[in-house]
Amino acid sequence: MSQIVSCGGQELRDMFAAGSSWLEKSVPDINAINVFPVPDGDTGTNMFLTMRSTMEEADRAPLNNVAAVVKAMAQGALMGARGNSGVILSQFFRGLAKGLAEKESITGSDWALALSEASRTAYKGLSQPVEGTMLTVIRDASTAAEVAAQTDPDDLTIVAEAAVEAAKDSVAKTPLLLPVLREAGVVDAGGQGVYILLEGALRYLRGEMEEMQYRSPQMVTADLPLSPTAAELVVEPEEPYGYCTNFLLEGQKLDPDRIRKKMEDKGQSIVVVGDETTVRVHIHTYDPGSVIRYATSLGTLHQLQVQNMDDQHVGFVEMQRGKLPASDIAVVAVASGNGVREVLRSLGAAAVVSGGQTMNPSVQEILQAVESVPSQKVVVLPNNKNIIPTASQVQPLTSKEVAVVPTRTFPQGVAALIAFNYEDSLKQNAQAMEEAIATVKTVEVTNAVRDTRMKGLKVSKGQAIAIVDDEELVAAGDSMAEVVFEALDKAGVESAEVVTMYYGADVEVAQAEQIIQELRNKHPGKQVEMVSGGQPHYGYVVSLE
Repeated sequence: MSQIVSCGGQELRDMFAAGSSWLEKSVPDINAINVFPVPDGDTGTNMFLTMRSTMEEADRAPLNNVAAVVKAMAQGALMGARGNSGVILSQFFRGLAKGLAEKESITGSDWALALSEASRTAYKGLSQPVEGTMLTVIRDASTAAEVAAQTDPDDLTIVAEAAVEAAKDSVAKTPLLLPVLREAGVVDAGGQGVYILLEGALRYLRGEMEEMQYRSPQMVTADLPLSPTAAELVVEPEEPYGYCTNFLLEGQKLDPDRIRKKMEDKGQSIVVVGDETTVRVHIHTYDPGSVIRYATSLGTLHQLQVQNMDDQHVGFVEMQRGKLPASDIAVVAVASGNGVREVLRSLGAAAVVSGGQTMNPSVQEILQAVESVPSQKVVVLPNNKNIIPTASQVQPLTSKEVAVVPTRTFPQGVAALIAFNYEDSLKQNAQAMEEAIATVKTVEVTNAVRDTRMKGLKVSKGQAIAIVDDEELVAAGDSMAEVVFEALDKAGVESAEVVTMYYGADVEVAQAEQIIQELRNKHPGKQVEMVSGGQPHYGYVVSLE
């Protein structure tokens, strides 16, 4: 892919999908430097999980314009925000949505204005903004983008390059602004995450997607020289940290500014963001009960998390004394079709091996992908029954710990990725992913390559045929659309809540849209989605969940 000078909705989504994947590779490193204001969770994990929710919502948005995509991203970020850093990141996307409202495509000057609005919105969400954090990094990036846009207003990549370079410099200088960072000899973790996210997006604009698969982000180091004791940070706190309390509040006529003001006498590190119906709250408090009672008087609580930061601080101190953080886990998936591969990447796959029906990858190809990811623990999703035995041969060939989850179709792979939890162990994730694939039925529609008869069903060469879960032939006919509907009925579409149709490389968009519209008409109460999978051989692959 050549360098992009302007982009539409699809490119914007793909740009942040790349940034999210780039961020995922840095999660353990970002977590290890999380020292401000207190160790109230893992900054890298919180930012990545927030991005995962952001991208999941973006996948559901119409891709014909920027405004629709970024609005969906802002909603996804708000609903999925984790911890202080995640809530601030949600405000970043809310600001981008404001700055890019009504935009069908964007250039360099549009991006600069959007970053400026993102910075203002992020600052506004905090009751007491602190410099030397991710807020500063976002502001410095936006300022540099504005300057670059004055010279190259039409070139998105040039403006993005200026923003990323400024973000990098800003991260390196965060210890100058925060004594706790200077004492620890590290940069701000949230700022580091912002820089890596923006750098990943920039690499997409530069056409470096393939290179990103085999490389990892470089962490920014502090501009200050380390003192002999700088990296220890093992002193016990003089006073307790209390409880990190997070929740989503839903109600009517909510006032985020009023709620933020009310929270000021209940704790510290307060972030309150949202609108009249949905508000996200993050606060450090010694009395979470009073916070929760006040919030429940205003509406309904969701995603409530209360964490004891004193316990987390002990764990953090032990890590600083020499205990290494737990290794992260990467997911390697096998898939064919550009759209399918991108869906898997957007859901967190660190590497995607090209392959599938008629094109099974070798043990060596899967092994190379496992070795290419920076993690020592790897989940492999074969996404094809013929590839499962091949993937199972990788473990003895690597020093890494590998778990093969036996996905037989790529919709099962999608379900497995959605079930993946970065905070769980390899064994826990493998179990959860196997449970998730049992909840998905896959209908694959292709053309018969020979005459046959199975279970009383006569098939002629060239006819459209449908297979359920890669093993049962359920329908055949001359019309691919009719075969799709017959197969879905036999697969139990009535009991499914979500229907996702991936159309293949040889299918015209208009044909796919016609089927999707008919599906929506037949099943008005269901969530029906259409995705350009680009898969070869199979005109349609439909997931029922």
